[in-house]
Amino acid sequence: MAKYSLLSDQELTALLKQGNQYAYTEIYNRYKKLLYAFALKRLSDEQEVEDLLHELFLSLWNKRAELKEEFPLAPYLYNAIRYQVINVFSKRKLSARYLDSFNEYLQEEYQADETDHLIRHKELSALIEKEVAALPKKMREVFDLSRKTGYTRKEIAAELALSEETVKSHMHHALKILKVKLGTLVVLFYL
Repeated sequence: MAKYSLLSDQELTALLKQGNQYAYTEIYNRYKKLLYAFALKRLSDEQEVEDLLHELFLSLWNKRAELKEEFPLAPYLYNAIRYQVINVFSKRKLSARYLDSFNEYLQEEYQADETDHLIRHKELSALIEKEVAALPKKMREVFDLSRKTGYTRKEIAAELALSEETVKSHMHHALKILKVKLGTLVVLFYL
């Protein structure tokens, strides 16, 4: 077996394109800390940075056949993590605008008709609780620990004896299910 740590990025890229897992592991080991430091400097949230790196390297593996050996690997990886960081900031900005708008709407609605607002809020809360209760048991437990108790993925994993990746997967699927079931209802409910 060749010493992968002695290979150039171009050689590793060529092996990665062929599906060589050792080349992938070497690329991961070679760039993980550098990319982590780069992203952490901009986001200041270790868990979020770890998630971005996980997505980046998963994407690298999934798109390995599309890589071009003549393009340097380091700039490719740095650009990829930079775009992911930019996407995080964009999502934060969009979420902040949405929440501000939603809060303004709620305040106006509350002031206009407090009773009507409370009734709709209770009905919406009941609807949300009903949909959460309909989730599969483990997914619901993960969701409740995350949203109601504020546990981190690591704490949830320890509490339920699951891997952090399983916790992440359950949260992702739960949010996806709830978004599909409640997304349009919430908008229609408040109109």
